[in-house]
Amino acid sequence: MIAIVDYGMGNLRSVAKGFEKMGFGVEVTSNPQELEQAAGVVLPGVGAFADAMSNLRNRGLVDAIHRVIAAGKPFLGICLGLQLLFEYSEEWGITEGLAVFPGRVRRLPPGLKIPHMGWNTLTYQKSCPLFQGIPDQAAFYFVHSYYVEPADPELTVVTTEYGMDFTSVAAKDNVYGIQFHPEKSSALGLRILENFGRLVEKC
Repeated sequence: MIAIVDYGMGNLRSVAKGFEKMGFGVEVTSNPQELEQAAGVVLPGVGAFADAMSNLRNRGLVDAIHRVIAAGKPFLGICLGLQLLFEYSEEWGITEGLAVFPGRVRRLPPGLKIPHMGWNTLTYQKSCPLFQGIPDQAAFYFVHSYYVEPADPELTVVTTEYGMDFTSVAAKDNVYGIQFHPEKSSALGLRILENFGRLVEKC
């Protein structure tokens, strides 16, 4: 069973339907115990960083997320879910994140159309099991105004160009974070969800 974290933000049903379409059992839950019992966990998200962290804390989900990760279970952050994995965000002041990865979340540079919305390509920096069967320079659907800046360059798996090269996928050990929306990215997006599901099955 893959648990999808419900903290009141994000298109949870779209993500759940994507996994279900690829044959995986999912449960959308805000229950910390159910998260810890799941074989893998997905943290989606759309909206403001500070609101998301407040909701996670109020529902007792922060500690549960850390325990899931410490247990070595596959963990996937999507869009805002990627950003929440970092130490802090500069969105509307400084807000502390989950601090799973070192680094910060910054606003895209001035002069660009904000948000970065639409299809854009991925450039691989290293191999990653999430992208098995997906060619370099494949396009995925983005909607975001902020980007992650890892303090450790080894975290960067994929970059995307939008006025600059930014980290669009970060990963270490059992934790993966992607800036784009696989559930909105057609067949290749579903392939990423399938690849994550296969990682869960192996654990």
